Amino acid sequence: MYWIDSQQRRYVPAKGESVIGIVTAKSGDIFKVDVGGSEQASLSYLAFEGATKRNRPNVQVGDLVYGQFTIANKDMEPELVCIDSCGRANGMGVFGADGLLFKVSLGLVRRLLAPQSEIVKDLEKIFPFELVVGMNGRVWVKAKTVQQTLIVTNLLETCENMTSQQRQTLFKKVAEGSL
Repeated sequence: MYWIDSQQRRYVPAKGESVIGIVTAKSGDIFKVDVGGSEQASLSYLAFEGATKRNRPNVQVGDLVYGQFTIANKDMEPELVCIDSCGRANGMGVFGADGLLFKVSLGLVRRLLAPQSEIVKDLEKIFPFELVVGMNGRVWVKAKTVQQTLIVTNLLETCENMTSQQRQTLFKKVAEGSL
């Protein structure tokens, strides 16, 4: 099997992928979520850990959700859930009260999600931060201060087309405070 790696701009939903979405509408028992694809995804209020008809999750329009596709094909509207196959949240759900959401290329997303990502390891040496990466090209970052959050965001965006050596040189300068 071969994979073709390209600088794809529009996200195409695929079953099982974890994505960051923005809740755009609330209609009855369903939330509409923008995931960056050609169509909005639907998210049932029962698709959260511990949700029942009496115990509904507190989801508002504009909230960020991290979820996984259960249905995603070209003929049907994509469907998101915020629980795994065992019914546990496992890191999914509503998040992002603070922090910054931005978009990067799908190629950089794959590099950030690699099990031993050098980019993430190098960044962790500079600042402690939280990072949520969606397969749809959306990244959410939160550090201790707004200034550190912006620095981490800018570093992630600039390391897109850098070699490993260039990136390490830049990160070293930032860590020393010379930039």
